[in-house]
Amino acid sequence: MKTSCRISAVTLTALVLLLGCSSPLLARSDVKNRNYYEQKGDMIWEVPTSQKVIALTFDDGPDPTETIQILNVLHDHNAKCTFFAIGKKIAAYPEIAKRVIYEGHELANHTYNHVYFKRPISAEQVTKELELTENEIIKISGRHSSLFRPPGGMYDETLVNVSNRMGLKPVLWSWHQDTRDWNRPGVWSISNKVIKNARNGDIVLFHDYVHGQSQTREALKIILPALEKQGFRFVTVSELIGLSDTEKAENKRHLAY
Repeated sequence: MKTSCRISAVTLTALVLLLGCSSPLLARSDVKNRNYYEQKGDMIWEVPTSQKVIALTFDDGPDPTETIQILNVLHDHNAKCTFFAIGKKIAAYPEIAKRVIYEGHELANHTYNHVYFKRPISAEQVTKELELTENEIIKISGRHSSLFRPPGGMYDETLVNVSNRMGLKPVLWSWHQDTRDWNRPGVWSISNKVIKNARNGDIVLFHDYVHGQSQTREALKIILPALEKQGFRFVTVSELIGLSDTEKAENKRHLAY
């Protein structure tokens, strides 16, 4: 009997250790992953909301051909989006950047030189890249942006802390809404990815500059009317955040009463 109890105790201890290592429910609270940064409010992948709104985002512009083509399609559907722009391209094509803002879209920071930050990330390099781009955005809009997307989605604690201190919230994208349009997988592949996976509060990743002939514009011609039929509205990331914050505040008031 004693031997049996000892075996059971050993087995139970091993099971607890195994669960402690593998179960996300028992994971360490200080592990700095997506869950950690989302709970702190230091990074955004998507935004919880009950409203049928979705944020389309475009990286790597402005581009004198592709950005203009995309703006034309967005205009036809009155869709407002967020453009994560490269600083040196804003400097090269200021009129296109001005059009982005004039038509009600959001211009946000995507570094000056499209740097893929290597870990451990240098605080000095992040600061320089973001400041240079903010200077260009201010020239165009008269004010700072509030959002930042690191190229390639690369980040660590240093990048998160530095960008937040500068008033630039790091924004990535919904994992189920990475269109991979940069790889030109086909118009139907891009459009189906977005349409079939659309959820309230999604942040969708596109590019308004792609090496080779972009398929994004043609995909948007399919995506926008399809999601409109589903009842979705297209908003900027900042608008999406604002809607979610308003909902949270209203829910707190209801709970208080």
